Amino acid sequence: MTEHAYIRAVRDVYTQLPHTSGRFSRYDRQLASDFYHRQVPLDIVRSALLLAIVNRLYREGPPLPTIRSLHYFVPVVDEILLKPLPRGYVQYLEYKIAKSKEMGIQ
Repeated sequence: MTEHAYIRAVRDVYTQLPHTSGRFSRYDRQLASDFYHRQVPLDIVRSALLLAIVNRLYREGPPLPTIRSLHYFVPVVDEILLKPLPRGYVQYLEYKIAKSKEMGIQ
């Protein structure tokens, strides 16, 4: 995969998730490029974004502000690089996000 395609894929996942601003700034592009050069697999980045969003969607307490930067997810990416998610967990996260949309959880 080319660097351009990788960055575009990260952008597409990020901008389509709930709780994000829908904007992908030049700083976000730079971070995605850094992930590419660090050889962080795209599925790890995607898994980190999904995990963080599900944690936000189903937490108790007052609503959190909108995520305005891909940098928000860096600790989760690093965590998953150290300890990968169990097999099938990404599908569970996708289900939880889809379910939250059905239920109107914001």
